[in-house]
Amino acid sequence: MTEKRDHKMLNVVIADDHQLFVESLKLLLQSTDAYHFNIVGVAYTGGELLDLLKGNRPDLLILDINIPTKNGLEVLQDVRKSLKGTRILVLTMYDDPKIIKSAFDQKVDGYLLKNCNKDELLRAIETILQGEVYIGKGVSVANHQSETTTFEDIFQKKFQLTKRELEVLRLITQARNNGSIAKELYISEQTAAVHRKNIMRKIGVNSTAALIRVAYDNHLI
Repeated sequence: MTEKRDHKMLNVVIADDHQLFVESLKLLLQSTDAYHFNIVGVAYTGGELLDLLKGNRPDLLILDINIPTKNGLEVLQDVRKSLKGTRILVLTMYDDPKIIKSAFDQKVDGYLLKNCNKDELLRAIETILQGEVYIGKGVSVANHQSETTTFEDIFQKKFQLTKRELEVLRLITQARNNGSIAKELYISEQTAAVHRKNIMRKIGVNSTAALIRVAYDNHLI
């Protein structure tokens, strides 16, 4: 990428909840002569991103899948139709084929892992700006064995659950009562009941059946 394109300004929105990474990414983009990257906004949560996009139609959206309140896949469902001219590059740590496939189902233009180097990042941006799809090194949608931990990470951050609450939720999805959960986790039955109540409050449901349905919809079971 030796050609100078200083005259070409690209308005960019970055969505990532790690501030240090965002600042590093901004410095990297602004230090290259490939394009004139104009960072018009940064969002640290899915909700912030939706608000930001109401007043901005960037040329490029760099999006992490794992952002709180609304994860990247949910945000894509909300904004993809209204961002018809925006190229979307997923830049994330998650290489789970299920998540990758879900992202491309939502019509992202590129998917790149955070362990990439500067050259690959710029190559990905160059590719998707030309209207092509970019799939980064280590990215695959093949149906090889994958773990559910990535979905659990996203779910936990989205609803701000503690690790213990996530453990309790797993047992609830197995139709375990508070007494059984208490024995499994070596806690009191009263503590198990409090965890169940807090989980339901955070997720916004009022029945165990609804709680299990949310867990199912988010690929936890």
